[in-house]
Amino acid sequence: MWRLELRCSPQETDFLIADLWDLGAGGIEETGEGLRAFFEQRPDVTGLARYRPALAPELMRDWVAEAREVWQPALVGARFFLVPEWRDDPAPAGRLRIEINPGLAFGTGAHQTTRLCLEALERRVRPGMAVLDVGAGSGILAQAARLLGAGRVAACDLDPDAVQIARQSIPCFEGSIDAVRSASADLIVANISAAAIRQLAFDFRRCLGPDGRLLASGFEAGECPEVDLSLAAAGLKPAGGHGEGKWRLLEYLLHRNDLDVFSSQV
Repeated sequence: MWRLELRCSPQETDFLIADLWDLGAGGIEETGEGLRAFFEQRPDVTGLARYRPALAPELMRDWVAEAREVWQPALVGARFFLVPEWRDDPAPAGRLRIEINPGLAFGTGAHQTTRLCLEALERRVRPGMAVLDVGAGSGILAQAARLLGAGRVAACDLDPDAVQIARQSIPCFEGSIDAVRSASADLIVANISAAAIRQLAFDFRRCLGPDGRLLASGFEAGECPEVDLSLAAAGLKPAGGHGEGKWRLLEYLLHRNDLDVFSSQV
């Protein structure tokens, strides 16, 4: 295995992470000065010269074995009990038990944005809803929506490793939201990045049904204005937000009247 260290600014992180996945990274970590990525084969870093790449051999890391040592059950929000799949801890009274297989996928409940999304799902999911999880990672958010009573749950992710893990618990396809049928979701949750959310703004609108809601997270407070502008341009209306530390979750609505206007224009 190879370890790649890159120095970059917070503003460059989103774009660089996408490049690292494209290069075949098996895992990516944020460091104080930038990013650390791991590859099974030596990657071609010629296109990353501006980030002063430092490449060195790394002993193969057993990610799951490490997780077994440090990952403990956790209470999130008012309803959820997150537990790794290798433990048999019962859920406390009144809690919904979600089994997590960390593997190589993002979404163990440890990150602030995952917790923000879980808490938002508690507030917004209603029985029978159609929910779409964009950038599913391990599938934790789609699982949560189903446990809360959603009638139809689907998920998508660009990372084949994440899709393989998520499929163990929920329907998940490899790809992006552009493959999703129009007006098919009552609620979309997207815990990805500010850059990805801006890029998918019009797809979010297309996929939401009348009075549909978007839960957008995966970005820091300083990125909120750009996210707002992109989603407003797509016709989505701000509907509140929440934060934990520097991380944010923003909510948006597609009102029925706005949907009618949009439909008459296309």
